[in-house]
Amino acid sequence: MKKSKIFTRVFSSLMLLMLPALTLSSFGAPPQKQQYYEIKVYRIADNLQETRVDAFLKDAYLPALHRAGIPMAGVFKPVETDTTFGKIIYVLIPFNTIDKYMELPALLAKDKAYSEAGKSFLDAPYDKPPYKRLENILLKAFMNMPQMVAPKFLTPVTERIYELRSYESATEAKAVKKIEMFNQGGEIALFERLKFNPVFYGEVLVGSHMPNLMYMITFSDLKSHDEHWNAFRDAPEWKKLAAMEEYKNTVSKVSAYLLHPTSYSDF
Repeated sequence: MKKSKIFTRVFSSLMLLMLPALTLSSFGAPPQKQQYYEIKVYRIADNLQETRVDAFLKDAYLPALHRAGIPMAGVFKPVETDTTFGKIIYVLIPFNTIDKYMELPALLAKDKAYSEAGKSFLDAPYDKPPYKRLENILLKAFMNMPQMVAPKFLTPVTERIYELRSYESATEAKAVKKIEMFNQGGEIALFERLKFNPVFYGEVLVGSHMPNLMYMITFSDLKSHDEHWNAFRDAPEWKKLAAMEEYKNTVSKVSAYLLHPTSYSDF
């Protein structure tokens, strides 16, 4: 075989081996995988139930999540002026894959420290339940913000505002268009430009108000919250988006919940 042919074959083989590295170095790292989120909604009747849920989450559940490989979970309560103040506790848990979400119950069942620390809550008698009702919501992150981001503020926890918003749509097709408005339409980009400190954006896969999407934005205090929303409403990007025919009537109901993080929340 001629030397030129041998050289050509060797060179071709080397290029095939180097192609993945060249691709990554030329175009950057592969895109992040979209996370999944669970929002647990504890509905409570009184201060006693609130104390019991707090103790369970702080001393048993969050430590167990950390041991299960989930480094951060958020716990939030309605602001004092809300009609649901003292009646609801929200827990936000991120999962890197749907498998991690499915595996969690089995991991908790094997965690002896969790079973011991949460025994009075987990084994509560039927006539003395620790909460009135529990709702679980499963979401998948939007492609334009595939990973949760924990905000960092210097203001006291009692002043920080975490706003959880739910946008319901009349049909699944309208819900798809609203999600498109956030991603390809540029609504997420606008929130970023105006520094709304988003924690996540997610499509609800399982919940009681489908079809809908939910997202969480954060502010150092209530004054900052109001200033940011005023800037959003006046932004030319939003006025342009809101006027586009393809995005009209994509939302049939908006629910906004103003929350404070608890003192033991991870963010």
